[in-house]
Amino acid sequence: MFSAYNFFQLARRATAGAAIYLLALAPLHAQSDPLPSWNDTAPKAAIVAFVEKVTMESSPDFVPESERIAVFDNDGTLWVEHPAYTQFAFALDRVKAEAPAHPEWKDTQPFKAALEGDMKALAAAGEKGLVELIMATHAGMTSDEFQKVVSDWIATARDPRFEKPYTELVYQPMLELLTYLRANGFKTYIVSGGGIEFMRPWVEQVYGVPPEQVLGSSIKTQFEMRNGTPTLFRLPEVNFIDDKAGKPVGINAHIGRRPIAAFGNSDGDLEMLQWTTLAGETTRFGMIIHHTDADREYAYDRDTEFGRLDKALDAAAINKWTVVDMKADWKQVFPDK
Repeated sequence: MFSAYNFFQLARRATAGAAIYLLALAPLHAQSDPLPSWNDTAPKAAIVAFVEKVTMESSPDFVPESERIAVFDNDGTLWVEHPAYTQFAFALDRVKAEAPAHPEWKDTQPFKAALEGDMKALAAAGEKGLVELIMATHAGMTSDEFQKVVSDWIATARDPRFEKPYTELVYQPMLELLTYLRANGFKTYIVSGGGIEFMRPWVEQVYGVPPEQVLGSSIKTQFEMRNGTPTLFRLPEVNFIDDKAGKPVGINAHIGRRPIAAFGNSDGDLEMLQWTTLAGETTRFGMIIHHTDADREYAYDRDTEFGRLDKALDAAAINKWTVVDMKADWKQVFPDK
């Protein structure tokens, strides 16, 4: 006969079994979080809600995979941009390396400031000075030769504060975001004011973004046969500046589709965010990374020479873009290596 004792024994076993089952599921549930380095705050919720809206076929906001385009700025959005842009550090190192062949640089600005490490004078030289440095150090060689110079530098250069390779100073939460979007049928593009050929040698290994999905500023190149070998030779002339209003132009020329999601961190990304989010009936998403963490990274916005966030921060409130407070919204900043 089935007694009350047997009933309670079975119930107790079943309860214990359920507890064991739930405990076993707990790690799986934790691992299923696609954005584990994000705190459970509003930006993370906004990302997930957007992705679910545009990927669920039953959703009125469903977007076909072919139209799921997401664009990311690089400096300050995917990796560190202070105390100066990484490509700026590269250009300074190139000036020092090539200085013996240019004795006149010791008395000529902005090269004199670069050789002396005078950041104030370099900042005063502005965009014109930076372009002069880049033209002098990034041209006069083939694209293959430049790619090797970049690859060698990125493998050995170290950030002055963190004393790590620049490729380890990428933002772990943004790496997770790139992976999450791709897992949900998005094509992810980098749209940066930085040099396109400076980024292409290493972005696939670091971000999982292939070189053909990288847009950036460029200098002119020309085709030449050299000793029977076809080459592209880099000329000391600006071809295209992929910053501010140039970003939508570059997106239209290279991608051919209007993105449905854009991620940036500065006024240089304002027009890209506007182009992405303020047109069309499709559900769209804009996000700005606000650098607020002086301990783990840097804190800056309106008053900085590199990555100024002023007009875009004001526009975020008006256009309802999601603003990430790095200190409050990210559990960690850099990968654990």
